[in-house]
Amino acid sequence: MRDTLTALLLMTGVLSFGSQALAGDKGGGSVFVAKGDVKWADVPGMAGIQIAPVEGDPGKGASHFLLKFASGFSAPLHHHSANHFGTVVAGTMTLTVDGKDQKLPAGSFFAFSGKKPHMTKCETGAECVLSMDVRGKWDVVPEKTDK
Repeated sequence: MRDTLTALLLMTGVLSFGSQALAGDKGGGSVFVAKGDVKWADVPGMAGIQIAPVEGDPGKGASHFLLKFASGFSAPLHHHSANHFGTVVAGTMTLTVDGKDQKLPAGSFFAFSGKKPHMTKCETGAECVLSMDVRGKWDVVPEKTDK
């Protein structure tokens, strides 16, 4: 399973989509990605998960991207190096933190900081889609278990 989780990191490193930022006359900018322009890619070695970067490059630094999980997908205990914030767009995710399940239907928000270990599951019945705001390079680091 460690190799599978590591594959997510490798995939995000090879996915590099330029943002569609538009600079205004007064500085600042904006990003627009219409549903039809979202480019999903399978994550090698992780059956049931896809990624779609929409701003920035997850393999290099801060970014925004979508994650799609097949119904019933689950990932064992792991953490991410960067602080990150997510919104459940579709489906129901269950995040297990400190042995306690947090069931999050569409419209729910979550945040992880300080490399907080957790398990991830997309509940059976519908695929799950997350909108992710990640403040650094995206990775998936498996936690050692006593088993």
